[in-house]
Amino acid sequence: MYDTATSERAILRWTLIAVVAGFLGLFVVLPLAAVFTEALRRGVDAYFAAFADSDTQSAIRLTLLVAAIAVPLNLVFGISAAWAVAKFEFPGKSLLVTLIDLPFSVSPVVSGLVFVLLFSAKGVLGPLVSDWGFRIVFAVPGIVLATVFVTFPFIARELIPLMQEQGTVEEEAALTLGASGLRTFLTVTLPNVRWALLYGVLLCNARAMGEFGAVSVVSGHIRGLTNTMPLHVEILYNEYNFVAAFAVASLLAGLALVTLVGKSILEWRHGDELATVRRH
Repeated sequence: MYDTATSERAILRWTLIAVVAGFLGLFVVLPLAAVFTEALRRGVDAYFAAFADSDTQSAIRLTLLVAAIAVPLNLVFGISAAWAVAKFEFPGKSLLVTLIDLPFSVSPVVSGLVFVLLFSAKGVLGPLVSDWGFRIVFAVPGIVLATVFVTFPFIARELIPLMQEQGTVEEEAALTLGASGLRTFLTVTLPNVRWALLYGVLLCNARAMGEFGAVSVVSGHIRGLTNTMPLHVEILYNEYNFVAAFAVASLLAGLALVTLVGKSILEWRHGDELATVRRH
């Protein structure tokens, strides 16, 4: 018998569902369960004791600081890029769209290496920066730059297709009625894209906190100063401090799960708007 909803045999449908569920269980659920199991292997006291370490606290603070800088910067860039691409025609528009997607195609390690070649002591701009008494590579500014680079497509890529789909009719009407450009943006454009914008911010923040490759290259791995949480997990694991390593990893996993829950809520409540983004 064929299933009338999918025109496929019911046994095929359930087989595919079982394959997908098995794959997710093996490669997603099981690793997550292993992280939390290993983190709590010596009990709750040992778990929370891992966060009392000063280097761990420094890594957490640095991760939150970098995300707090990178996400707002990408928010401004994403809105500006989406507005330019969706609302205007100009020479080089296709090139701009291609450059926005560049971090998706370039390895994060390579992008981190680019910043080292630019801003290290013997780099292209390194001597100039040193003359100003400012340090970028192997310091917090380098970590912020690398994080901004690998995360800047997320917000722009959520907004561009939605703004293109909506067109410029409502903005033109508001301007015709005498609204200023800023008022038009705040009262017409922004409300129309607010959920896609929040969706992009969630993805951007998750990537900013979990970035490893680019940050690893530019940080210098200075313990207590330039180690973010992912880098600190690697150090703890290499030192065979498994409980502490998995404890910090569980915090990252928890942040990822919170992001996933927020993403699911947005898709559930505003699925039509977000589906427009996915179709493009």
